[in-house]
Amino acid sequence: MRKLYLETFLVALAVILLEISYTRVFSFKLVYYFTYVVIGISLLGLGAGGVFVAIFERLRRMPTERLLLGCCLAGAFLVLTGYFVVASIPLNLFRMVRSGDSALVLAEAVKLFVVISFLFAPFLAGGIALSAIFSSQTERIGRLYFADLIGAALGCVLIIPAISSIGPPGAVQLGGLAFALAGLRLAKEAGGAWFGGTLALSGVLLGASIFPSILPDPVRDQVKGRNDVTAIFSAWSPVFRVDVVPVPGAQPPTHFLVHDGTLGSSIISWDGDIESLTRYETMDRSYPFRILEPGPRVAIIGSAGGNEILGSLRLGASEITGIELNPVTVSLVEEHFADFVSHLADDPRVTIVNAEGRSYLASSGKEFDLIWLVAPDSYAAMNAATSGAFVLSESYLYTREMMEEAFAHLDDDGILCAQFGEIDFEIKPNRVIRYLGTAREAMATFGVRDFSAHAMVAVAPGFGRLNSSTILLKKSPFTEADVAAFRGAAAVIEGAEVIYTPGEGVPGHPIPSTIELTGEALESFYDEYPYRVRPITDDSPFFWHFVGFDTILGGSQDMQRVNVEEGVGERLLLVLLGFAVAFAAVFLLLPLVAIRDVWRRVPHKLAAGTYFAALGLGFMFFEVALIQKLTLFLGYPTYSLTVTLFAILVSTGVGSLLSERYASQRDRAFTVLLSALVVLTAVYLWAMSPVIEAGLAWPFAMRVVATIAFLAPLGLVLGAFMPIGLRSVSAAGGEHGPEYVAWSWAVNGFFSVMASVLSTVLSMTMGFRMVMLLGLVVYIAGVTVFRRVPAPSATA
Repeated sequence: MRKLYLETFLVALAVILLEISYTRVFSFKLVYYFTYVVIGISLLGLGAGGVFVAIFERLRRMPTERLLLGCCLAGAFLVLTGYFVVASIPLNLFRMVRSGDSALVLAEAVKLFVVISFLFAPFLAGGIALSAIFSSQTERIGRLYFADLIGAALGCVLIIPAISSIGPPGAVQLGGLAFALAGLRLAKEAGGAWFGGTLALSGVLLGASIFPSILPDPVRDQVKGRNDVTAIFSAWSPVFRVDVVPVPGAQPPTHFLVHDGTLGSSIISWDGDIESLTRYETMDRSYPFRILEPGPRVAIIGSAGGNEILGSLRLGASEITGIELNPVTVSLVEEHFADFVSHLADDPRVTIVNAEGRSYLASSGKEFDLIWLVAPDSYAAMNAATSGAFVLSESYLYTREMMEEAFAHLDDDGILCAQFGEIDFEIKPNRVIRYLGTAREAMATFGVRDFSAHAMVAVAPGFGRLNSSTILLKKSPFTEADVAAFRGAAAVIEGAEVIYTPGEGVPGHPIPSTIELTGEALESFYDEYPYRVRPITDDSPFFWHFVGFDTILGGSQDMQRVNVEEGVGERLLLVLLGFAVAFAAVFLLLPLVAIRDVWRRVPHKLAAGTYFAALGLGFMFFEVALIQKLTLFLGYPTYSLTVTLFAILVSTGVGSLLSERYASQRDRAFTVLLSALVVLTAVYLWAMSPVIEAGLAWPFAMRVVATIAFLAPLGLVLGAFMPIGLRSVSAAGGEHGPEYVAWSWAVNGFFSVMASVLSTVLSMTMGFRMVMLLGLVVYIAGVTVFRRVPAPSATA
């Protein structure tokens, strides 16, 4: 039989390109929570392919090369046509989740089912192809699994430049092209129409990849705004897509910057004359400048279109460093709209850097008088880190450790200023409470005991339903002159209200309680407050997780009135988890009914099922936690995704290949592998955070190398468990070995689907350290049970 390493490599490449590209498409089309749908569907398709091979005898009897050719062509065609369906069908997610109208819910559910079906189909084709190869060539399983993982690793390397150059729609078609190329060699041997059809399909997909403008733009969820608004500039990036939309009648001329389909910030015309910027004198951006000495050095985290840079110039800053995550947004100010803002980036006082804020602070070696976080929670800055799989939608910009970093880069009288948009501020100022509580813990590490002397808070009307809240945190205590200046600034801002100054807060408002209470009284305040607003750390940086999963399950949240922070995300995660569990049950139980005569003769089903389920859960628990933790280290969310996945996939591929050397000593190998996994887990639990903190100032290339070196040993260990298990079930299954291998592959895939969502829920509940520890426990349990399955040598 032909060695199908190349075909395995290309199918795996196609699958990973398709998966990561579609996460970006759905982040724009719907909301970032649907990243998990894409990941789950891809894993579900791969697992379901194993089930199809196990169920349908006709598939097993078909020559592997012919089945593989059919799957590759079907996958390529479904990618091409499926994108048009996925992009064009309008989905209204929030209407479906919130509405009590059963007809509307049903209509949206049907549309969602159609979209997911077309998304699912090419992954199913890939799953059937890989399962057929693995089950028919078990003697080469280590090398084949290595080819599979190396193909996926290459996809991680290619996806960033692909998204940057041709956008996610073009990258989707590139995945389809990889499917077609996987079948090209087989089609040439089949001859006739097979080869001609494969060449034609490859040509169409190549054209769609190179010229993505011919593809339809994804239709956005209505909650994001109208789809008929015309942008004067649009560009995808691995972080988020940016559309520049003019604001009719605005003076001065203003363009909205729409991030992944949601309003993110703005870019405002400037004629180059400082005197034309007097409006900033009566805006809430003036607060910190009224307190600081003249000519402050300012660092703006989330500088976006330069609005705060303009304000800083007007208000007397001597040095301004604008830190912006998205390279497209930086290019707007520096290139595409440079004339619009009078070449703001060329002002000698202004430096704009493309970086993640915290990583930049750690590596800059600079001190500032003001570090300014300007609504970086627009769900599109660091939080749009959902540019790819498993990079969670939360941020390290709000944690205790981030605030410690910020205070370390302020001079003795420096100020940390955070400004948020808050819905229903008078009733539930959740963001402000959590930020203040976290800051309080951070300042305690600098010896601050009376936090109330270091905090001031004000609020003013904002955009739409939002109130604009301002938090000032000073490294030294605020003076009476500072308080007077703060109140004076509020007096000239329309609708502004001072909520707290040292020793004086609005009676009955929860913010003074957050600042002034101590000990048991503070703990009681957190316990009795209707939302989860306790301080957060790097171990669980879920700033917007204000509603507990127990509350969602209990149904006590009024979902008709809440904003996007209040339970919708948690509810969607639980719905998705239920969706994954339901599909897993259907695709695992029904095959047992369909081939029940076979399964009566296959031994050790419970032990094998437990083992491969444990591999699916445990691997994903480690992967999700590590990717998120390393986002901080690499300073750029998409780099964390690609570098971490690359390191894990390559090293697990090598681990799979090396497993052939000790295939005859399975149980001894298990003991060594588990011992190594225990040691590695201990290293990640206790050594990772100090390494990350120490390495934030390293050059980026050094951090990439360190990440790969840090993760390679884990991949070598985890990569061995799958081929060892597949060899065992193949031997134990006897004449039904191929069906046993396919079913085991499916079990692993299904539990990986569950883990892709469950790991998020657990991280939000317990933190990343506990998720990694749980991954270790799952591996130990799975291997312990699997030892009941005879080793291959004992079965031969």
